Amino acid sequence: MARPVKWRRVEKLPEFRYFVPSDVEGDIRENVLKIEELEAIRLRDLENLEQEECAKNMEISRQTFQRIYNEAKRKVADSLINGKAIKISGGNYTQHICKLVCKNCGNSWQERMEDIEYEDDTCPKCGSSKNYCNEKNKVKRCKKNCSERKAMCSRKK
Repeated sequence: MARPVKWRRVEKLPEFRYFVPSDVEGDIRENVLKIEELEAIRLRDLENLEQEECAKNMEISRQTFQRIYNEAKRKVADSLINGKAIKISGGNYTQHICKLVCKNCGNSWQERMEDIEYEDDTCPKCGSSKNYCNEKNKVKRCKKNCSERKAMCSRKK
């Protein structure tokens, strides 16, 4: 069985998601740039962070960050040189990762905050809804009753 792909944490979702060369007519070929690929470019080139800092921000290994970054650069270069559009879409990303622990059975698991219903975040092992966020002393991370999580879940309703 293949190992599941780890979520890549992104700080900002793009405001603009499609770029087209101005001089191309007819059918335009396009490259699809994943959200995490755009985040890698933003961190490394716009924020000017080192590879290790970028990987830490995205909560992935340095090697994984480098693979994502290299693929993003290849797609952007192909679009610029060959007159292709860039569509920013998809990927395996999250803005917040919640590390939950069940008070009933002690099971721990991770959830993308975007996947959690505030009143219905049940333990995958025993089904109990008595759980809490195990994140401690981390800024901008979920806590069981944090305002970020409440705001995210209220938007889903």
